[in-house]
Formats: sequence, C-alpha cells, structure tokens
Amino acid sequence: MNYGEFMAFHRKNPAGRLYLLAGEEGYYIEKAKKRLLEMLFPDGVNIEDIMELPAETTVNELLMNANSVPFFTEKNVIIIKNMNFLVKKKADSEETEKASTKGKKKKDTPEDMFLRFIENVPDFTTVIFINNHSADKRKKIFKAIAKHGIILEAEPIKSYKTEEVGEWLRGKLQELHKDMDNDAFQYFLGAVSMMQTISLGYLEQELNKLALFMGKEEKRIDRKLLVTALSSMPEVSGFAMLSAISEHNVKKALYLFKRQVEEGVFTPLIVGMLVRHVRQLWQAKDLMSRGIRGKALGPAMGGMNTFIAERIGRESMSFTAEQLKTAFLDLADVDYALKMGQGTAVELESIIISLCERQTTK
Repeated sequence: MNYGEFMAFHRKNPAGRLYLLAGEEGYYIEKAKKRLLEMLFPDGVNIEDIMELPAETTVNELLMNANSVPFFTEKNVIIIKNMNFLVKKKADSEETEKASTKGKKKKDTPEDMFLRFIENVPDFTTVIFINNHSADKRKKIFKAIAKHGIILEAEPIKSYKTEEVGEWLRGKLQELHKDMDNDAFQYFLGAVSMMQTISLGYLEQELNKLALFMGKEEKRIDRKLLVTALSSMPEVSGFAMLSAISEHNVKKALYLFKRQVEEGVFTPLIVGMLVRHVRQLWQAKDLMSRGIRGKALGPAMGGMNTFIAERIGRESMSFTAEQLKTAFLDLADVDYALKMGQGTAVELESIIISLCERQTTK
C-alpha cells in the first residue's frame, strides 16, 4: 500500500506484527515508523523499548530475538534497516549454506526458517523491516511478507503528479495549523513541478521554517509570503523567472536569471527549465489552435494538473508560434554549446529577451 493508504489503515486498525517499509522516499518511511511506534507505545516510547538490529543480522539471530519472551515491556519491537538477508541478491555464506550431506536429510535453509517465521510471528513481537529501495514483489520472501504482514511502498512523488503534491501539502498545512490562499497554493505546485526530483523532507523543512517565522497567531500564507520564504530554493527562483517571461517582464526575468547564476545554479539546469517551459507553451498553443481548451488541456498535455495546464494555455496566447519555435531551437543550440564547454550566459540572456518581446500573436 502507498503512504496515504498506510496511514488511513492505521487510523482504524491496531498495529500489526510484521512490516516492511520499503522505497526511496525516506520521508514516508520515517513518518510511517513514527506512527507505528506511537501506536505501540501510546504513553511515549523510550530508547530501551526498541531493539534496533544491524544490517548484518542473520536469520538465526532474528529468530532468537523475536521469539524471546519480553521481560520489561509488553512487546518485543524490533527494527532492522536494510537487512543483508533481504537486500543482497546473494546472501552471506552463513545464510545460504544448505548444510546437506550425502545420506543425510537436508537441513532447513535460512530462507525456509525465515518464511516459517513470517507465517508465525509471536503475538508479543512486532518486527519492522526498513529497506531504502523498492521491494521486489516477484521474490518469494516479499510475497510472503505481503500475505502475512503489511508492506509500505514509499515511492518518491513525481514532479508532474501535482495532485499528489497538493494532497501532501494540504496534510502538511493541517499539521502546521496554517492555510494557504489559492494563488499561493498553485504557485507552490508550479514551483515544485520545476524540480527534477522531489524531496518531501526538504519541502517539509522549508515549510516548518516558514511556520516558525510566522508564529502561532498568523494563519494565512499568501503568495508574497511564500515566495519570500522559499526564495532560497532554486526551483522557486526558476519558476519566478519563467512567470516573468510569460508576463513579458524582461527586467524581472533577467534579474532572476542573473540571480540564479550568481547563486551557483547549474546553467544547464536553467536551460532545462526554459526548454520545458517553452515546449509546454508551444504544445498548449498548438492544442488550442485545434480547439482543445480549458480543462481538456490537462489530459492532452500528458495528464498535467488542470489549473497549471489552463494557466499555460492562457500564457501561450501572448506568444507567436514562430517565436516559441525559434526560442526552442536556439535553446537546443545553447544546450549543446554548454555541454561542449562553449556556451555563455549572454546567449541565454538573448533568448530570454526575445521571449519577453511582445509580438502579434498568430
């Protein structure tokens, strides 16, 4: 199950005995682990209440700890991160030895013992496996964990899945006891859509700092406050630059471009943002010329958020198709030149200026 399903399930059901929290989004894993520990220790968790075993833990060691009756707590709560037996394609020799000899009955392999344990985790034990990579659902062991326990698939949110980002943002604002006006909310989604990869932990950190700056009394986050608070994020400056280009505000666009360069933003990354923006404007303009408008733009542009697609559609109307085509081709040339160590910021400034020029739209 994904993070949302995992949290919803545990609002109605008690903690189980077997978990695998797996995936590349550490934010979801930490939140899920925190929720489980809150359920297992409603009066507060102490460090001695949890047994954290190392990645090198063998199956025999796991079974010994899991099957030992707890003395000072009601439950054995065992957490193992990236256990070698589960992570490695080929387990250590100690774990893979079959111990079979001619004329003797074949002994259980570690996998056999592990599978039996999964089916019969003691009532007084909860085991939480944490893997910082996706679970391989084809493996027999993971199929068994899914059958007898719960697997959290903590996959990163893709930048183009703005609905998922919006859902996360609403939850975070509720947690902070803040709200955000629609203009700021959509601006946040637009800025995040510029990111190559989304780190929810980083976004949470920035929103936490914003909430701390605002204090408890101030509740509403508007666009101005959001932009000021997140101005250190390259994606926010980049999004602001693209917005200035769409507004044909050459002075602001050049200022924001130079600011990114001065702050050390990788120039090819800026080129990539410009290419993506110009391509979207060009695509929206073409679709609208064929009668695809309004809410129909989102699905036609690869499932883009409806609000963002409509905004891009409106912005595309102030550009000519030839202007966008020229800018797109020029950006391709600059991108190639930069990769060959020959491109300069002056060429990018020239493209930004040409995009900011208002022309008779066609």
